[in-house]
Amino acid sequence: MAYFDAASGAPLHPVARQALQASLDEGWADPARLYREGRRARMLLDAAREAAAEAVGCRTDELTFTSSGSRAVHTGISGALAGRRRVGRHLIVSAVEHSSVIHSAEVFEAGGGSVTEVPVLRTGAVTVDSYEGALRADTALACLQSANHEVGTEQPVEAVAEVCRAAGVPLLVDAAQSLGWGRVPGDWSLLAASAHKWGGPSGVGLLVVRKGVRFAPQGPADERESGRAAGFENIPAIVAAAASLRAVRAEAAQESLRLRELTELIRSRVPRLVPDVEVVGDPERRLPGIVTFSCLYVDGETLLHELDRSGFSVSSGSSCTSSTLTPSHVLKAMGVLSEGNVRVSLPAGTTAQDVERFLEVLPGAVADVREKLGAPVATATSARADSLVVDALGRRCPIPVIELAKVIGDVPVGGTVRVLSDDEAARLDIPAWCEMRGQEYVGEEPADHGTAHVVRRVT
Repeated sequence: MAYFDAASGAPLHPVARQALQASLDEGWADPARLYREGRRARMLLDAAREAAAEAVGCRTDELTFTSSGSRAVHTGISGALAGRRRVGRHLIVSAVEHSSVIHSAEVFEAGGGSVTEVPVLRTGAVTVDSYEGALRADTALACLQSANHEVGTEQPVEAVAEVCRAAGVPLLVDAAQSLGWGRVPGDWSLLAASAHKWGGPSGVGLLVVRKGVRFAPQGPADERESGRAAGFENIPAIVAAAASLRAVRAEAAQESLRLRELTELIRSRVPRLVPDVEVVGDPERRLPGIVTFSCLYVDGETLLHELDRSGFSVSSGSSCTSSTLTPSHVLKAMGVLSEGNVRVSLPAGTTAQDVERFLEVLPGAVADVREKLGAPVATATSARADSLVVDALGRRCPIPVIELAKVIGDVPVGGTVRVLSDDEAARLDIPAWCEMRGQEYVGEEPADHGTAHVVRRVT
């Protein structure tokens, strides 16, 4: 088996395992107590905080340990917004933030706040000008990830932090995907991260609030972690998280070069091995171990099962998932193909042999899925000589796109195909198919049921 889903959760680092086992015997007591066992636990907690703060590049009294990265985000956003409520109730986020940021923004908006969602380029990156243009006199907080969780694109955090600082607006950075590779540059104000992303144990997050940032923790007051994280600290897990962060940083420079070579191999060879594939994300400004691509006429979840049976654990930001049947908000914001999406995120220690074996298996897996999906008989009627209507109502992607591909050759150049669909993903995948195949997406038209997506044949 080859585990290629490190962006979801990296395997436990050997140093984390050793630190966890050692601290189970020493760090079980209450660090707030003055007796010997409590003092020993406090020493472990303080040492872990110092190590984590050094890795982040902050003061120890600015760093709080939380129960998860998502909890760090939720606490950071709510506390910063509450601390600056006299300034205003305006929040800025990018369109490709992690769900923890998106959900926090939804709660804030439901409570009467206003949220500006900054769009991204096709690579998944924001522009500095877009953030600067979103700033207002009543902006209380801006949020920006250091790198995208789905496609690995790195964001211009340093430059965005500069324009936010000039406007007097704090910037919260979700550094979950990148902190294991290095410090986040720039004059940011708040930072959140999660240990399981760099090989530490799950259940440990970091929240950094710089001195001078107005911050009012929400919820019942608690004496622990400066009142920012309620409950008894999980000292063994915290110690393991800090130890593994230091360890992966020591290995980062060498491992980064190696993983970049492997992901570049995937990026370059997949389009040659598999027809009708779009590799997404920035080709240069990206994290070392993540590469994402989307396959036409493929259901992402089905492809994941095929790859799992072949010994590869990967993830998908597919627009069609059995649980939601909705497009990935990241791929949708980027305007790229979402069907048949595969994210490969390589953990430290991945071998070239593993990658070569994946590239050998992938073409057959994609072909098998396409064959299994087949091309259901389209209900197509001729409206006029140069126009066809394809009824794909009730069929989820990639079926509407498959049906479109089957009949586009049946209309003359300049003719149109109207695809009737009630699948939300069609709004993204049909225009993406047109761009990939050199056809013109005319737009949407109202229909008695669902939406008519109009495509004009160009070639």
